[in-house]
Amino acid sequence: MGEDYLEREPARSEIDQLPGATLLEFGSPYCGHCQRAQALIAQALAGEVGLRHIKIFDGPGRALGRSFVIKLWPSLILVVDGAEIARVVRPQDAAAITQILALRDSD
Repeated sequence: MGEDYLEREPARSEIDQLPGATLLEFGSPYCGHCQRAQALIAQALAGEVGLRHIKIFDGPGRALGRSFVIKLWPSLILVVDGAEIARVVRPQDAAAITQILALRDSD
Protein backbone atom coordinates (compact mmCIF):
# COMPACT_ATOMS: atom_id res chain seq x y z
CA MET A 1 0.00 0.00 0.00
CA GLY A 2 1.31 3.42 -0.88
CA GLU A 3 3.17 5.12 1.95
CA ASP A 4 4.35 8.17 0.02
CA TYR A 5 2.49 10.53 -2.24
CA LEU A 6 3.19 9.93 -5.91
CA GLU A 7 5.56 12.45 -7.47
CA ARG A 8 3.75 12.11 -10.79
CA GLU A 9 0.00 11.87 -10.67
CA PRO A 10 -1.52 9.25 -12.95
CA ALA A 11 -3.67 10.42 -15.84
CA ARG A 12 -7.42 10.05 -15.37
CA SER A 13 -7.42 7.54 -18.24
CA GLU A 14 -4.96 5.37 -16.26
CA ILE A 15 -7.27 5.40 -13.23
CA ASP A 16 -10.31 4.65 -15.40
CA GLN A 17 -8.56 1.53 -16.74
CA LEU A 18 -7.45 0.06 -13.40
CA PRO A 19 -8.94 -3.38 -12.82
CA GLY A 20 -10.43 -4.25 -9.45
CA ALA A 21 -10.65 -2.05 -6.38
CA THR A 22 -8.47 1.00 -5.79
CA LEU A 23 -8.53 3.50 -2.94
CA LEU A 24 -7.36 6.91 -4.17
CA GLU A 25 -6.11 9.19 -1.41
CA PHE A 26 -5.86 12.84 -2.42
CA GLY A 27 -3.87 15.08 -0.11
CA SER A 28 -0.52 16.64 0.64
CA PRO A 29 2.35 15.69 2.94
CA TYR A 30 2.12 19.23 4.35
CA CYS A 31 -1.59 19.02 5.21
CA GLY A 32 -2.31 18.65 8.93
CA HIS A 33 -5.66 16.96 8.25
CA CYS A 34 -3.87 14.46 5.99
CA GLN A 35 -1.20 13.75 8.61
CA ARG A 36 -3.83 13.14 11.31
CA ALA A 37 -5.79 10.81 9.01
CA GLN A 38 -2.83 8.50 8.32
CA ALA A 39 -3.37 6.37 11.43
CA LEU A 40 -7.08 6.03 10.62
CA ILE A 41 -6.33 5.04 7.05
CA ALA A 42 -3.72 2.50 8.18
CA GLN A 43 -6.19 1.03 10.67
CA ALA A 44 -8.93 0.72 8.03
CA LEU A 45 -6.55 -0.85 5.51
CA ALA A 46 -4.97 -3.33 7.94
CA GLY A 47 -5.50 -6.81 6.61
CA GLU A 48 -7.01 -5.63 3.32
CA VAL A 49 -6.19 -7.99 0.46
CA GLY A 50 -6.56 -7.14 -3.20
CA LEU A 51 -7.05 -3.42 -2.63
CA ARG A 52 -4.72 -1.02 -4.39
CA HIS A 53 -4.00 2.20 -2.41
CA ILE A 54 -2.66 5.18 -4.33
CA LYS A 55 -1.66 8.38 -2.51
CA ILE A 56 -1.88 11.35 -4.85
CA PHE A 57 -0.17 14.64 -4.07
CA ASP A 58 -2.91 17.12 -4.94
CA GLY A 59 -2.84 20.87 -5.31
CA PRO A 60 -3.88 23.79 -7.49
CA GLY A 61 -3.81 22.96 -11.17
CA ARG A 62 -3.44 19.22 -10.64
CA ALA A 63 -5.60 17.60 -13.31
CA LEU A 64 -6.49 14.35 -11.57
CA GLY A 65 -7.79 16.04 -8.43
CA ARG A 66 -9.81 18.47 -10.50
CA SER A 67 -11.32 15.61 -12.53
CA PHE A 68 -12.60 14.11 -9.24
CA VAL A 69 -13.72 17.56 -7.98
CA ILE A 70 -11.48 17.41 -4.90
CA LYS A 71 -12.11 20.37 -2.60
CA LEU A 72 -10.78 19.23 0.81
CA TRP A 73 -7.95 16.97 1.92
CA PRO A 74 -7.73 14.18 2.57
CA SER A 75 -10.33 12.88 0.18
CA LEU A 76 -10.51 9.11 -0.18
CA ILE A 77 -12.26 7.76 -3.25
CA LEU A 78 -13.02 4.10 -3.84
CA VAL A 79 -12.97 3.15 -7.50
CA VAL A 80 -13.82 -0.30 -8.80
CA ASP A 81 -12.83 -1.13 -12.36
CA GLY A 82 -12.23 2.59 -12.90
CA ALA A 83 -15.65 3.80 -11.71
CA GLU A 84 -16.13 5.83 -8.53
CA ILE A 85 -18.18 3.87 -6.00
CA ALA A 86 -17.90 6.04 -2.88
CA ARG A 87 -15.85 8.71 -1.15
CA VAL A 88 -15.12 10.02 2.30
CA VAL A 89 -13.69 13.47 2.98
CA ARG A 90 -11.67 14.21 6.11
CA PRO A 91 -12.56 10.96 7.88
CA GLN A 92 -12.93 11.29 11.63
CA ASP A 93 -12.57 7.57 12.37
CA ALA A 94 -11.49 4.35 10.69
CA ALA A 95 -15.12 3.17 10.51
CA ALA A 96 -15.92 5.85 7.93
CA ILE A 97 -13.22 4.44 5.68
CA THR A 98 -14.19 0.83 6.37
CA GLN A 99 -17.78 1.65 5.36
CA ILE A 100 -16.81 2.77 1.88
CA LEU A 101 -14.43 -0.18 1.45
CA ALA A 102 -17.32 -2.56 2.17
CA LEU A 103 -19.13 -1.14 -0.86
CA ARG A 104 -16.62 -2.64 -3.28
CA ASP A 105 -18.19 -6.06 -2.77
CA SER A 106 -21.78 -4.94 -3.41
CA ASP A 107 -23.24 -5.08 -6.90
